[in-house]
Amino acid sequence: METNKLWTRDFTIITLGSVVSMLGGQLLGFAMSLLVLDFTGSTFYFALYNIVYFVPYVIMPLIAGPFLDRFSRKRTIYTLDFFTAGVCAVFALILHAGHLNFAILAGGTFLFGVIGSVYQVAYESFYPLLITPGNFQKAYSVASTLQTLTLAMIPVSAFVYNTFGIVPLFAFNVITYTIAAIFETQIRHEEQYIAKRAAESAGEEAKAGLKRFWDDFREGMQYLKSEKGLLAVAVYFLFSSMNDGVGQTVTLPYFKSAYANGEYIYMLVWGCGSAARALGGIYHYRHRLPVEKKYDIALIVYIVINILSAFYLYLPIPAEIVCCIVIGLLGVTSYNIRISATQRYVPDEKKGRFNGAFNTLSMIGILTGEAFAGVLSLKIPLRVIVMVICLINLAAAFVFIGGNREAISKVYNTED
Repeated sequence: METNKLWTRDFTIITLGSVVSMLGGQLLGFAMSLLVLDFTGSTFYFALYNIVYFVPYVIMPLIAGPFLDRFSRKRTIYTLDFFTAGVCAVFALILHAGHLNFAILAGGTFLFGVIGSVYQVAYESFYPLLITPGNFQKAYSVASTLQTLTLAMIPVSAFVYNTFGIVPLFAFNVITYTIAAIFETQIRHEEQYIAKRAAESAGEEAKAGLKRFWDDFREGMQYLKSEKGLLAVAVYFLFSSMNDGVGQTVTLPYFKSAYANGEYIYMLVWGCGSAARALGGIYHYRHRLPVEKKYDIALIVYIVINILSAFYLYLPIPAEIVCCIVIGLLGVTSYNIRISATQRYVPDEKKGRFNGAFNTLSMIGILTGEAFAGVLSLKIPLRVIVMVICLINLAAAFVFIGGNREAISKVYNTED
């Protein structure tokens, strides 16, 4: 008999709320990418747009992490969803009136980056608190599968954008984020880490807000530094995020330039990879990986993904699809092992600071990759840029993951 069921009331609510908001986010996000490419006609400016979006992801997690270890993550989540709905309403009105220019586009992109960067830390630090013991792998399989399934909105996004423009997508997001926020207000979980953090500070002299923030931030970085396995994983994903930054900067422009109606070829190739990722998530929901083999599986997955990603753009479309299917299956395995292990390993009262530090390193990688891709795209073929960054990431897998077997196994090779 199952003593700890996964689908509790709170877990169901957070899952439904995240699905609703992710649907709207996918619809709008891909359409925004097409809008920027159409508006600027340049891979360089497309990279600049991505950098503007991700700059807050470097700064804000460091600020939000310590804050979210002392204050309500739940309240932060639903407040940001309500705020996002309001911002989308404002932009729908601005664009409907025909006031689109690069300044408005860049300003809106930066604002969405600020909101998203804080929301990500809050959500990643709150979500594991709603998972019952023994169900971390299943819970993150649900999260990754649903996140992947929302990618089915990308063709819908392209159709709506090409047919009606982007205003209806902003209007749709007003509805989806409002619904998500209403769901999230109904979560009943008591955030006990708040009292624990308050107790840790009892007896200390009252600190100014900035001083207390700095002490919390320093504690978080010291914790990450003291955990050799977590630090090695974080550094590897810094390099992996560079790969992501290059990919999301040059892949769509490559397909648009290499093929007629290239955005649809892009959606076909990566849609198959996304479908494979969803199937992989379902597999991990039903089957547990051998505890003692998780580290070995993760290392093999990192190596294979980087090799395939380096060379798939040189292949014909059917072979590209096969590569993306394999990448999708392995990618969800990588995600499930890493996030379920780290979120289970890190104490609740330190999750905000850990996730803030981890996300900041990841976003530094993304920004570096985007800047790298944007500048090199002016002189170097896009496929070559992808190949080079993937091979650098492959070397990082050997050095940081392969070179820290004992420390990372301590994190990865654990029961839920």
